[in-house]
Amino acid sequence: MLSSYLKEAICKLSKLIDITKLDIQSLSNAQNEQIFQRLPLKEALIKEFEQSKNLIDSHMLQLKNQHPDQELSSLLEDEILDLLSTLKTSLKELKELNNGYARSVHAVSEFYTSLLRRIVPHENNGYGGYAKPQQNFLAIQV
Repeated sequence: MLSSYLKEAICKLSKLIDITKLDIQSLSNAQNEQIFQRLPLKEALIKEFEQSKNLIDSHMLQLKNQHPDQELSSLLEDEILDLLSTLKTSLKELKELNNGYARSVHAVSEFYTSLLRRIVPHENNGYGGYAKPQQNFLAIQV
């Protein structure tokens, strides 16, 4: 039972990794619409992964509660330990990909924000450096 939960979680992570790689490639090619089209699929996969993870956690907790005097690693078969190692590796890979993706998204966002500020004059508003478009400029253009 635990092995099927682990295999399912690893499968979901693998799909998330593949989609994240596609998102990074789409971002590089300025294909934003493709990224937005994949969002519902990513959200569904994340929910499914979380469900699998909760089942894994509850199964392992139940196993530990049945044998409180033994180490959890001694209670698990080698196949389960290998699957846990694969799950950990997949999680690390997804984390690294997401960190790189987040940096890229931030860089693109900063680029577009600076471009917008050059095209449409902005005035600073208060201590936070919050910039808002000058209303008189927008009124003239409208």
